[in-house]
Amino acid sequence: MAKTRGQKEGVVEKLTEAVKSAGSVVFVNFHGLGVSDTSEMRQALKDQSVEYFVAKKTLVRRVLKDANLEGEVPQLDGGFAVAWGEDQVAPARGIQEFVKKHKERLSILGGIFEGRFMGKEEMTVIASIPSMQTLYAQFANVINSPIAGLVVALGQIAEKKES
Repeated sequence: MAKTRGQKEGVVEKLTEAVKSAGSVVFVNFHGLGVSDTSEMRQALKDQSVEYFVAKKTLVRRVLKDANLEGEVPQLDGGFAVAWGEDQVAPARGIQEFVKKHKERLSILGGIFEGRFMGKEEMTVIASIPSMQTLYAQFANVINSPIAGLVVALGQIAEKKES
């Protein structure tokens, strides 16, 4: 069923707000992805405060043209969806998790990060950035490592003196 002009204006308004206010936006190509897989992905993204929206490419192109962002708009191919969120890395990371599971049916086309268009490769690199909790754990491990080494060394010195 075709969308009315009012519905299309609503979609344009929603996407315009997403591009302006989101920390990052990811353009997603999907084809042949089953309903259960799509529902699972939507729920996982929602749990990370990421919105996922299927939209017509013509409407998205209109929004991107009016956004006046730096760079060149990536090629938007196939079945098309947009994922965005306030966290700058969560949308790309969330989509990338499902790209790994469904390589033939899902891919990242590019996105918007820090006010400019990014290509597929750049968004894939952004998707590989660990979550803040993982970064905190890695930092704590780096801080703790020298202390743990010192404790082991002192323990070995103490054992040698007892012998």
